[in-house]
Amino acid sequence: MKWLSFLATVAVLLAMVDGVHAQASRAEPKPGDIYELTLTREMAEQDNQGGTASSHDKDTLIESVVEVRADGLELQYDLPKDATAQERASDWHLPARVFKRVDGATRLSNPAELEARIDGWLKSGGMTRAHCGQLIFTWNAFRIDCDPQSVIGMIERFDLTSFEAREGALYKSPDAGGAARLTRGASGSTLVAETPVDPDAVRRAQAETDIAVAQLMKKPLTLEEALRERAKDTVSGTVAVTFEISSAGDVWRRATVTKLEIGRPNGRLESRTTSETLERRLVAAR
Repeated sequence: MKWLSFLATVAVLLAMVDGVHAQASRAEPKPGDIYELTLTREMAEQDNQGGTASSHDKDTLIESVVEVRADGLELQYDLPKDATAQERASDWHLPARVFKRVDGATRLSNPAELEARIDGWLKSGGMTRAHCGQLIFTWNAFRIDCDPQSVIGMIERFDLTSFEAREGALYKSPDAGGAARLTRGASGSTLVAETPVDPDAVRRAQAETDIAVAQLMKKPLTLEEALRERAKDTVSGTVAVTFEISSAGDVWRRATVTKLEIGRPNGRLESRTTSETLERRLVAAR
């Protein structure tokens, strides 16, 4: 029976080698590397009174590695090359340059450039700094943003590199009530986790939406009033996340599915499913 013991030992060694290779072979960034980051979000909602709603959004950023240092990376983010002049003129956030430290902290590198761009953007829209923070409505509701530091939050929505996805690691989605350990998916190349939603976070998000609607309808509504009303809601649901891992050990895709049920005091029951997919693809390398 020694050959069985030998085969078992070989299997263990191969598994150890595969695990080391998956971690050690992660692609190291180099100056000149360019990545395409695509964020897709779909929402479908229905209620027990016959109401339905849906939405679809897709945004793409181009991430360029400008400099690699011992303490981090200098990165530039911009719209794709095929973005129209109108698309570029409609937003002041990009291009933006940031320094991302090895611990994940991010610092804006060109704030003065963005400040100047904000002034030009406001002027072209017939606005001044007095309009900053106000809500406007075109095809959707938008709050006029005049803070260069908000670029960092925007970039973080497209980030797949700060969190090291590995089996057993704790991961917490923004809407989740707590963290969950990632487990290996059926395919072997995925890591998955599922957690209950955070009811208070959902209620706050709903309250902020209520305030936006009230502002558009010229009705007074404070955050305290909106939160007090939303505290009457019953909220339940789950957040399921799946990380796709490449053969080199890099996370190239994250899919998050959030399922919500919100019960209102008037008997209305809302069911909502939101699917958000973030993909990272190398399009040019030095």
